[in-house]
Amino acid sequence: MKKYISKFHYLTQDLPHRSHSEQAQIACQAGANWIQYRCLTKPDDELIDEINEIAAICDEWGATLMVTNHYELLDRVDAQGVHVEDFDADLIAIRKYIGDEKTLGASATHVEQLLQVQNTGVVDYCGYGPFAHTDTKPNDNPLLGFEAYRTLQKHPVEIPLIAVGGIQLDDVEPLLATGIYGIAVSGAINLAPDPGMALKEFYRKIY
Repeated sequence: MKKYISKFHYLTQDLPHRSHSEQAQIACQAGANWIQYRCLTKPDDELIDEINEIAAICDEWGATLMVTNHYELLDRVDAQGVHVEDFDADLIAIRKYIGDEKTLGASATHVEQLLQVQNTGVVDYCGYGPFAHTDTKPNDNPLLGFEAYRTLQKHPVEIPLIAVGGIQLDDVEPLLATGIYGIAVSGAINLAPDPGMALKEFYRKIY
């Protein structure tokens, strides 16, 4: 079942001065149509309350809500799908668990991993990165840079690819020129002096 996948994925993050719900509200008001809730610090019971808060915001604005990793919560929250960052996750089992209606995204850091994700036949899109250095998510994976996205044209990649990791506004046009499907942004928006304005600037570059 082919799903709608936005070309612009906005990710919330753990911030000391702004809740995930506040971040989602700002993003939706600024025009985001795809919100990925990415909380790394709360237990499941707190996640459920916050996801449902954000779901209400997304419903009001007509935005898709994706949850990071916690696929087991999808039958208890009003989200449209899950993005799985665990490279060792059994994506086929997760698809069986969440059903065909929900959107399933996965992550990859190199082309072999990307093709493995694609070959499962159950994933709707793949986040591919990190493009550049990012403090949002601790990792020691090699930075891909523009060239790694350009070389994907030599491989049989058919799944929608979302570039992710340290992307700044000036990176958007050259990244899209490599032929990837879309862009995911977190810190460049959330840490900007005016997050709503920053999001609008990204949106204009992408669309």
